[in-house]
Parts: sequence; structure tokens; C-alpha cells
Amino acid sequence: MSSTKPAYLQFNNVSKFFPGVKALNGVSFDAHAGTVHGLLGENGAGKSTLLKILGGQYRPDGGHLLVDGRERHFTSAGDAIAAGIAVIHQELQYVPELSVAENLLLGRLPQRLGFVNKAEASRLVKQRLNLMGVDLNPEAKLCDLSIAQRQMVEICKALLQDAQVIAFDEPTSSLSHRESEILFRLIHDLRAAGRTIIYISHRLEELYALCDACTIFRDGRKIVTHPVMSEVPRDVLIKDMVGRDLSDIYDYRTRTLSGERLIVKGLKGASLTEPQEFSVRGGEVLGFFGLVGAGRSELMRLLYGVDKRTGGALVTLDGVTVSDKGPSAAIDAGIVLCPEDRKEQGILAQASVSENINISCRRHDLLGGLFLRHKREAELADQFIQRLKIKTPHRNQEIRLLSGGNQQKVILARWLAEPHLKVLILDEPTRGIDVGAKNEIYRIIHEVAERGCCVIVVSSELPEVLGVSDRVIVMREGRISGQLERAQANEAAVLDLALPDK
Repeated sequence: MSSTKPAYLQFNNVSKFFPGVKALNGVSFDAHAGTVHGLLGENGAGKSTLLKILGGQYRPDGGHLLVDGRERHFTSAGDAIAAGIAVIHQELQYVPELSVAENLLLGRLPQRLGFVNKAEASRLVKQRLNLMGVDLNPEAKLCDLSIAQRQMVEICKALLQDAQVIAFDEPTSSLSHRESEILFRLIHDLRAAGRTIIYISHRLEELYALCDACTIFRDGRKIVTHPVMSEVPRDVLIKDMVGRDLSDIYDYRTRTLSGERLIVKGLKGASLTEPQEFSVRGGEVLGFFGLVGAGRSELMRLLYGVDKRTGGALVTLDGVTVSDKGPSAAIDAGIVLCPEDRKEQGILAQASVSENINISCRRHDLLGGLFLRHKREAELADQFIQRLKIKTPHRNQEIRLLSGGNQQKVILARWLAEPHLKVLILDEPTRGIDVGAKNEIYRIIHEVAERGCCVIVVSSELPEVLGVSDRVIVMREGRISGQLERAQANEAAVLDLALPDK
């Protein structure tokens, strides 16, 4: 519902420019106290840039920001925090070697005799986490937690600031269903307490469940503000975001499949409860689904050689045994992996878009073993920037300056550039990616499969798995619990295999 209260947060003609990019161009909208205001748009539309201005990380190049009727000029994140603003960014910001308690209380840790009082810090944090209903060990180091647990720490950090304005940027991208439910309950409580909440997500079902109003961005501009989100049809939102109709987002295409190309037998590691076996046919898109902790990503890491296998595993591709001597051996065999955590495991943050695309295939392009074919690399980078519609001002832009969805496209381009690609493994390929970019990635998945390659898609989004896959394998508690051909795969059947035995 829309609020009759005066707008607590106002953006008036806000602009932000980077070299070659208009990240925000004259954006204006209001968000009211006691409401949740959704921000929608494709990757690179300007949503995250706006939150960085709100959080004091960027200064606007034009326009004004008003908080509770007062114009604000933040020069740092500390200024925004002092003004009662908390921003939870999509890319997590934490100190991995410190504990949960130390990360949550960083900058205001309790002291005793000039030293940090770790016991008191743990007590305070445990008390607050219990009130929030969050199950985290205050003494655990961040580096030992899962991505989902680190995301909950980041959310709790913002909530502990007791801010009046709280902005969430893709907060559920790494959360389990249970953790998402905890977050939604916290957001409902914050709204009831009169807080002003900004919520960015590419999951439309979340936005409909949480948001009172929404503003849609495209190419750095505000397209429209819908004051009552529940009254806006889903297809209208999608068209507003991407500027075109998407009748079938998954773009599924029927293919003639060949025989088994990839055969996995006896694959086992520390994270799996028993040896696993499966195969993939040529031209097949094989989906893997399971709840958080089911072992999907762990199985792929074992297959790719990131983690050490135990026991007598045998992996063959086109009848040839694939060595277990790490990812380089897998890549040489034609097996590649787009990892779950693109920031930590996928991109070379300080390198350019071109370098990130060419980093693997450049081993094929050496002149006398000394000189790189720079012209060929430039041509290849430009080819994939155009083909995958990567939003970047030029090929030499540092990848860290791109949106998360465009970073994901660059990683995908890296592996598509491999001349001998046979097996493409995608772990959460559309996490934090807008609906238009998802459609483009699904199109590429089917194009790769149509070449006769094996494609494995690991996803925690059940509609995605059902939408793109020819066959679905379900995992539960560290093992494969069953598989379903596309004709038999539906939500009820998959969840029956995924949920723990009662």
C-alpha cells in the first residue's frame, strides 16, 4: 500500500558519471517511512550506484539527496551511518580473519584495560542474534562460514546499527529458504517500526511479497515509479525493465541428444556422504537441484578438481579418462566451471574485461612462447562483449567496475572462448542477475548444448532448473537422491526428492 506520510527519503535529479558511462542520469523518486520501496532494473541500470551514493561511497555529480527533509552531502560511509543510514551491498564487505562478533561490532568493540573484551563482544552479539532469530556462532571466523552465513552476518551488521533507512542490495542471493524467511520477518518488523526500507532484487516473487511501491531503472534513468506494486502485472514490470516482451524467459529448445559423453563413477570427497555416479549426454542440459548444504557445489568442485577426491573415482569424457590433477587438467580435457562465488573464485578483480576473457585461452595464442597476440585478444574480447551484450565502456575497463551480472557474463565469455569446450558447468549462473540478462544466459546455454556439448546447471532456484533442463538430478544431504526426465520433473516431484526424510 502507498503511504500518506511525508517522504522520509528523497532523490532529486541525482546523477553520477564515470569515464564513458552515465551510471545515473537525473533520477528522482521518494521513499516513505514505514514502507518497503523496491528498485528494479537490469544489471548496470544504476540501482547499486544509487545505493553507493546513499551510503556515502560515491558523491553525486548532480542533484540532491534529502533525508527526513534535510539535504545531505555525505563524504564517507561514516557520514551516512551517522545520519542513520545502513546499506547492505551485494558484494559482501567483511574481515575474513575476524570472528562474527568482531565483524558485527567493528569500530565499537567493548574494551577492558585497553584491550578488546572478546567475551563481552560475544555475549552482546549472541544476545542480539537470539532476538533476531539468527543462528550464528559469535566466535566463528568469517572465513570458516558459508557464503549464506556471511550474507546473514552482513545483514545483521546493518540491523545492529539501528538505522532509520536500511537499503538491501540482492540480500537473498546466497541465502537458504529458512534464512530468507528470517530476513523477510525482520523486514516486516522494521517496516512496522517505521523504518524506510529500500530493497533491490531480481526475484519478482520477493518484490511482490515485500514491497509497497517500486521504481524501475533502465540505462541509468528512472523509467517509472509504481506507487502500489501489488497492482502492477508481472509482464508490465518485465517490459518496463528490459524494454521488450519476454514471453518465455527460459528459451527452452528441444534437441536430439547423442549418447553419454561425460561419465562419472565413484566420485567422493570429504563433503559427500557416499560415492556419486551420473552421466551427461551430448547436447544435454543437466540440472542439479538441492537445498543449501545438499552438496551440489561440492560435487562440481570435485569433478573440476578444485577439491581433492577420495576413493577410486573414475571420470571419463568421450571414453578418455580425465586426470584428477586439478582444474588445469580438467580445462585441458574440455571441462570448465563458472563458480558459485564469482567475486572470490571467478574474476581477476584488478584486471581488465579483456584480460578476464582471454586469461585461459591465451595459452593457445603464444608466439614463440614469448609474445601474446594482442590484436587477437582484442578481437576476441570485442566479439564476446557484443555477443553476450556485456555492458562496459570498453574492453580495457577493470572488471571490478562492472555490475555483478556483467562480471558473470565475462566469466561465461572466458569459457566460451575455449576452442575445445566439451563440458560447461554453471554453478548458480544467474545469481544476482536481472531478468533480461537471465534470458540472454539461457539462450547461450541452449546454443552451447546445440553444439553437442554437455551443460550442467547447478541452481537453488527451482523454476530455473525446471525451465532450462532436459533432465534434473536432485541432491539431498551429500548424495544424489534421484533424477527426473523433463517430462516428469515438476516442483512437487523435485521437492519430494530434495527434502529430508521425516
